[in-house]
Amino acid sequence: MMGTEITALRARIPALLRGLALGGLHSVFPPRCICCGGAVASDFGLCGECWRETAFIAGLACDACGAPLPGEAGEATLCDECLTHPRPWDRGAAAIRYDGAGRRMVLALKHGDRLDLARPLGGWVARAAAPLIEPGMIVAPIPLHRLRLLKRQYNQSALLSRVVAHTHGLRHVPDLFQRLRATPSQEGRSRTERHENLADALRVTPRRAAALKGRAVLIVDDVMTSGATFGEATEAALSAGATKVHVVALARVAKDA
Repeated sequence: MMGTEITALRARIPALLRGLALGGLHSVFPPRCICCGGAVASDFGLCGECWRETAFIAGLACDACGAPLPGEAGEATLCDECLTHPRPWDRGAAAIRYDGAGRRMVLALKHGDRLDLARPLGGWVARAAAPLIEPGMIVAPIPLHRLRLLKRQYNQSALLSRVVAHTHGLRHVPDLFQRLRATPSQEGRSRTERHENLADALRVTPRRAAALKGRAVLIVDDVMTSGATFGEATEAALSAGATKVHVVALARVAKDA
């Protein structure tokens, strides 16, 4: 065997060993659908039924909020809501619609301690965020209030933003923002009430302000409904010296969902 062939074989050994180990693991623990637990062909995948129930936003979408729109993908466009109420951030995107199997997975990550979902769902967010990525950009999650974080033990948005930052080779600053007060749930509130509920609730963490100044930032959250939370975080970032703000959500609540 020639030297180059030996070198190539040696380079393949780690991958071969990982493949053998994974094959042995799958013989004991077969891959399961991340949503329903049914059998699937590979890890972190969806079964056929859950895949059909997960509405990925892949076609034409609003360039500001990521809401799916009728038509074919092409030039940047805005939905009626973003035309009526311009967003303070520059661009936005979302990975899936907040309904069907997608909604069940979001709730499982958020309230069901399904931390195993952070990796695959974070990968979906990273793909949705790809057109928004800029060199040197900071990635940061929407924060939880310290009392809610103490109760839940983790911030689901920070789990997602970590995957996004790692995927795109960007700096992750999980504590870039602070939530100053424990705001009541946004559920059932009108657009105006949502914005009033979050007024002055977020700020840039003082010790992180220097890292933000003169930089673009990508803000990550699990669900976007009215955009009030993203708006407050954007205003805080711009006030602290950010040059540009983009936002991305795992799931977008669409009006016709």
